[in-house]
Order: sequence, then C-alpha cells, then structure tokens
Amino acid sequence: MTNKRERIQAAIAGERVDRPPVALWRHFPVDDQDPAALAESTWAFQTDYDFDFIKVTPASSFCVRDWGVEDRWQGSAEGTREYTGRAIQDPQDWQRLQPLDPRAGSLAAQLRCLELLLERSQGSVPIIQTIFSPLAQAKNLAGQDRLFEHLHQAPQAVEEGLATIAETTVAFIEQLRALGIDGIFYAVQHASFRYFDRQSYARFGERFDRQIMDAARGFWLNVLHLHGEALIFELAEVLPAQVVNWHDRSTPPSLIEGKARLRGAVCGGLRRWETMVLGDPQSVRSEAREAIDATEGGRGLILGTGCVVPVIAPRANLRAAREAVDFA
Repeated sequence: MTNKRERIQAAIAGERVDRPPVALWRHFPVDDQDPAALAESTWAFQTDYDFDFIKVTPASSFCVRDWGVEDRWQGSAEGTREYTGRAIQDPQDWQRLQPLDPRAGSLAAQLRCLELLLERSQGSVPIIQTIFSPLAQAKNLAGQDRLFEHLHQAPQAVEEGLATIAETTVAFIEQLRALGIDGIFYAVQHASFRYFDRQSYARFGERFDRQIMDAARGFWLNVLHLHGEALIFELAEVLPAQVVNWHDRSTPPSLIEGKARLRGAVCGGLRRWETMVLGDPQSVRSEAREAIDATEGGRGLILGTGCVVPVIAPRANLRAAREAVDFA
C-alpha cells in the first residue's frame, strides 16, 4: 500500500503510482484567530476527506499582525479577512520596520498550531505551512495602491522594508524546520505582467523569492503558488520547488504546457468557483478526468484547485474531488 508521502514523491519524480495524489485547502474564518481552533478545524477537514497533504491556511495577517495591521472577518466566501488598518502610511515607514521574533506573538501562535497538527497526524500525512512572499506581505502592510505608489516614489525605501520582511520570513522558516513539518506553500501574488515587467520583478520580487526558497531547501515538499493571471511563469522554472500550483484553468499556461516546462509535479486541474462551488459532483469528476487524461493517467499531477477552495463549496463536490482519483 503506497502511503501519502510515497505517492507525492512519485508524482514529483514523474512516476506512475497507485493513484494520483489529491489535495484541497481552505480558510477557516474565526477559527484562524486561535491556534488550537485552527489546528482542530484543519484536522477535521483532513479527516473528512483524506487528502494527500495538509496545507495549513492561516489568515494572511498572521505574518504581519505584529507590525501593526488590523483586520476583521466580514463574510468573504473565500474565507479571507478584510484589512481595516495598515502599518505603512509613508514611504519612510518601510525603513522603520524591525525584524520580528518568530518565537513571539502571532508567528509563535502559528508555530503552536503546527505543533498541535503534528501531534494529531503522527506522521500519517505531510503538512506544509503557507508562507506569503515579501511583496505579498508588503501589500498587506500598506494596501495594494499604496505599495505601488511607494514603489514609484521611494523604491529604495520599499526595498529596505522588503529585506526586513524577508529576514523575518527566513527566521520563521528556520523554526518550521525545527518543528519537523514537510514543506512550505509559497504564495506569490505579484509575479504577473499586470504588475511588473521582468526586470522590475527581478528587483522587487524574485531576489527575495530566491532568498525564501533557498531557506526552504531542506524540506522535501515545497509548493510554489503563482497567483493571478498574465503570470511570469519563468519564475516557476528557476525557483527550487517540488510542486507548482497556479490558476491553470483560467490563465496560461495550461496544465500540460506548464508540466512540460517544470522538473517536478503540477498541482491543479479543477476550477474553484465554476466547478467546486457552482458545479455538481459529475462536473467535478469530469474536470478531474480531463486533468488526469491530459497528464498520461495523472503522472506528475496532484489534483487540486488553483487557489483556496471557497468556504461555500458543497460537501458533495469536495467529496467528488477526493473520490475522482480512486478511479483514475
């Protein structure tokens, strides 16, 4: 009997296995404000569906809250919280950021959540932690419009802030390694030609992405998530991730085109809104079958969605996604 780790490692290596791995993940609003509650909800979700890895999804503010942001749960169908207070107002504020201690505050709380999940899992399922890129964290500190205003007005000041964010993130990853989890889910939100040309992204994004992913090299299951459209997909070809996840059903490259460009596995195949929320079990199974057939029976594929599954996705559709791989 192939276990979950062996199944994913086979997918990364492009080998055939008993069935393609499958993983879905979601937010747990309100529960994500307490480490024990988030661990309990995450484990209950895993127990219900038996996915091949657990992607732990805290509120995006977990890594920036101790720099002074404020946020509130306001009912988003994605399960995300709305930012109500930003830490960055003036360009000089980027230079005032000080590195955070990952053993204190909100970062320490997330480490506690992971400790509880590790106690529950006892090695039965790989666990990976969401890590937001420094640019994504900067967006949450300042707001998208202000971030880009400052990038034009005072790029050096923003770079200094990004360096501080990266330093803190690397220190947090070192604590993750000490815990013994299996990898990170590295969420990149700005590797898109809608935001940057290639040279500008290299300056403000890629050099920090490389720093983070280099720090995570000791893990065996790092998932790179490229968010949005008009992707700078070249990033996926140069960063050392074992798995790449993007909105393959809504933006180029297609799943099979992306797979041809990468060394490891791809994660995707399912549309999260049109299929997982608004579809039915038959449409979920049909879309899963398309993805499996396109990848030669699911070789090198982890079936999933391009981003978080909305919290309003019907249970029957979630079950259909899990069961679809059993008949591959």
